[in-house]
Amino acid sequence: MPTILNQRKLALTHNHKKPWLLSLAAIVMITGGALAFGTAPDTVTYSGQRYSVTEPLSDTLPIQIANTETINARELRIQAGDTVAELLERSGVSGKDVLPFLRSNQEAASIFRQLAPGKVVSSQVGADGTLLALSFPLNGSDNAYLNVRNTANGFTVNTLEADYESRVIHQSAVIRHSLFGATDSAGIPDSVALQVAEIFSGVIDFHRDLRKNDHLSVIYELKTRQGKPEKLARILAAKFVNDGKPHHAFWFKVTGGTEGYYDLNGSSLKKAFLRSPLEFSRITSGFSSGRFHPVLREMRAHRGIDYGAPTGTRVRVTGDGVVEFAGVRGGYGNVVTVRHPGGKTTVYGHLSKFAQGMKKGARVQQGDIIGYVGATGLATGPHLHYEFQINGVHLNPQTVALPPATPLPTTRLAEFRRQATDHLETLEMLGVSPLTMLD
Repeated sequence: MPTILNQRKLALTHNHKKPWLLSLAAIVMITGGALAFGTAPDTVTYSGQRYSVTEPLSDTLPIQIANTETINARELRIQAGDTVAELLERSGVSGKDVLPFLRSNQEAASIFRQLAPGKVVSSQVGADGTLLALSFPLNGSDNAYLNVRNTANGFTVNTLEADYESRVIHQSAVIRHSLFGATDSAGIPDSVALQVAEIFSGVIDFHRDLRKNDHLSVIYELKTRQGKPEKLARILAAKFVNDGKPHHAFWFKVTGGTEGYYDLNGSSLKKAFLRSPLEFSRITSGFSSGRFHPVLREMRAHRGIDYGAPTGTRVRVTGDGVVEFAGVRGGYGNVVTVRHPGGKTTVYGHLSKFAQGMKKGARVQQGDIIGYVGATGLATGPHLHYEFQINGVHLNPQTVALPPATPLPTTRLAEFRRQATDHLETLEMLGVSPLTMLD
């Protein structure tokens, strides 16, 4: 039987979650008192209960969370073009001491040759930015990792085999004002909230569609080593009820190593294009046939979406394609244009700088970092100008119909449905009763 636990034992405390969130390369902006992914203001406030359930995969001891008063445990997923110095900086590490060691130590130097996109790097960082420990997974093995530690005698490095304990966590939350406000109150880790936003990004516009009393039920896997969280949780199944409409996601591994999230019908939730090139932002100017240009002081068509975000915020390419142009172009300033299959083109303007390797002919995959928010060209402040075109015709990125999802192979549907049915029963149990949603 699942055991009800204090949800605060399963996540970092509220006072220490912001560094964790920032280290995941997603900046949650608070502008004018409104948190990104905020809800519409015309609904009531929820004050019901939240709870969590944990189900062990094997006979293991209960999770013991490490003391987070002075240590920040962080994990980053390597993006295309990342360098070791950039990874350390995003982890909040002062690299002046550790970088020379990583370069000079023969074993540690292998890190520089293994910066494969998608690989997850773990670190423990002191409050002053000192690197305490770094775990870097090695190529060719699911469990081997390079472990760098800061000891009294200086940095040491060893190749170790990971010995993980896995547990499955069940939790739920109700939206009051924002996605992260709800998951924070419910004790759901920020890494899980980030995955929720990513998984459902093709069917829910988290910039404008959230409503108070929307609710989330989620099942995710937490891996620990010696009782301490060592790996970011992977969501196994989730249900998000948005404005009364339920959306489901189930993780499933297909033959050949392909894996992803699928709905109840076995259709992939990964669309050909992301709705937004920024993980967190606010829309400052929408798609319009005519608006007053803040710099030119005249009425002009605005054939894209402007996303307000701090300078340096990472910009993701929204679909697979080939870079057609990367450079300076008139009022766009620093701009990247990407050509996609089917006559589609996306444009990313006013960048402060380009990601490494961004040049004409470079191939990019959905989610790759192609540049960073700035205010180059005709811009009154830092923001990203994003355009979506089909055969040269500008379309509204917020409303354009995205290509249909790809279904699972028919040979795997029966297995998928068995797995999804088990998770669905748990998600329904976690669902919030209408009575608990009343003030």
